[in-house]
Amino acid sequence: MKLSASDRGRLKEILQARRAAIDPVTMGFPKRAPGPGRRAAGLSQEQMDVLLTRTPGTYNRFENGHLANPGTDLLTSVARTLRLDEQEWAFMWLITRKENPPHVLHGCSGTSIAEAWQRITDHIHGALAYVNDAEWNVIVHNEDFRRLFPRGQAPANVMRWMLLDPEARTDVLMHWETHWVPAMMPHLKHSVELRPDNPALGRLAYDVLNDPVTGPLYRRHAAAPIPYFDGSELPVHHAVHGPGWLTTCLAEPVTAPGARINLSFYTPGEPLTCRYPELVQPLSV
Repeated sequence: MKLSASDRGRLKEILQARRAAIDPVTMGFPKRAPGPGRRAAGLSQEQMDVLLTRTPGTYNRFENGHLANPGTDLLTSVARTLRLDEQEWAFMWLITRKENPPHVLHGCSGTSIAEAWQRITDHIHGALAYVNDAEWNVIVHNEDFRRLFPRGQAPANVMRWMLLDPEARTDVLMHWETHWVPAMMPHLKHSVELRPDNPALGRLAYDVLNDPVTGPLYRRHAAAPIPYFDGSELPVHHAVHGPGWLTTCLAEPVTAPGARINLSFYTPGEPLTCRYPELVQPLSV
């Protein structure tokens, strides 16, 4: 795929800056001797070929936007060698392949949430609001979300609570097996597949699979597509207001791929999926 002059320039600018920031000595190359020769800071394009185990000139063609349709292996190797962040990783894919990357670059991405989110959620009233990281840990939440739970305390990990906590199964998440389980199992499977080396997600999936209740349900439902759309409804028993349903919208923080911003409105009474059985369809939050 031929890149435009503008895209070639933007790609080269980012990659040159990243190369300049890396001392070749830290990558195993000898310290440059004084005297004539290359004086530019950072890794050279020739050194990049060595690090990437590519034939001479490969990296030069890539950085200058003349390598047609670079493969996933090359893009991943370049990104990790140059220590790109997630935004630069996604940008490189969009520039060179006109598509989003198939996976995150760093297994720890999405586990750090900006402090500003706490201030934002504190100012949300009338809706349940929380932000969970890529491991499903609840990082920030507002007062409305806390009041949903019988003891007035938000769970540390929302996925673990929804799938493994007896209180969630029997007291809070109404129609747990028919509505909540089919909705959440694909989310868990997808997050593990995106970060196969993440130990926290691995432990969570292990615990779900080895639980006598959730294990068979995970095997039955996890392989399905994620059944979510904005405005999804799921039935709950609110600790303060009683039976009702949550209408939910999700978003993802730009700087934390895999994290989720969850905004839900609670409405008392029977949800549509319970009032009209023909509408019963497991939906996600």
